[in-house]
Amino acid sequence: SKGKKTYNDASGTAPTEEQAKPKCRNTYRLEPRTKVQDGLIRDKAQAILMNKLQGATYDGASSPFLCASISEEILKAVKDLDYDRYKYVVSVLIVEKANQAMIVASRCLWDVQRDTWVSAKCETDTFIALAL
Repeated sequence: SKGKKTYNDASGTAPTEEQAKPKCRNTYRLEPRTKVQDGLIRDKAQAILMNKLQGATYDGASSPFLCASISEEILKAVKDLDYDRYKYVVSVLIVEKANQAMIVASRCLWDVQRDTWVSAKCETDTFIALAL
C-alpha cells in the first residue's frame, strides 16, 4: 500500500495487523515513578573509579580510552538500577597533576523538580579523575 512500510520477519512473511500493534498504550506520563537516589549512584560511580584507577599512573595516550571505558561502565551500572523516564549523561575527565588550573563548563536545560546530578572523584599522585 502507498506510504506504508512493511517488514518481513525471519520466516519471510509480513507481520499481521495484530503483531504490529504496540503492547502497551501511551500513558503520556512525564514524571518518573521513582526518584533517583543520588547517594546510590554516587557510591556506584565512586566504586567503579576506585576499582579501575587504583594504583594507575597518568598516561596521556591511553587516558581517552580509559575515560570512555569508565563512562560506559558507569552508564551500564546506572541503567541496571532501572529508573524509568530518565536520560543519563556520563562524563569522565582524567587530568594530569601539573600545577595548572583547569576550567570545565557545560550547558543544558534543567528541570529543577526532576533533574539531578552526581559527581565522583579519584585522586592519585599523578592525576585526578572526575566522573559526572
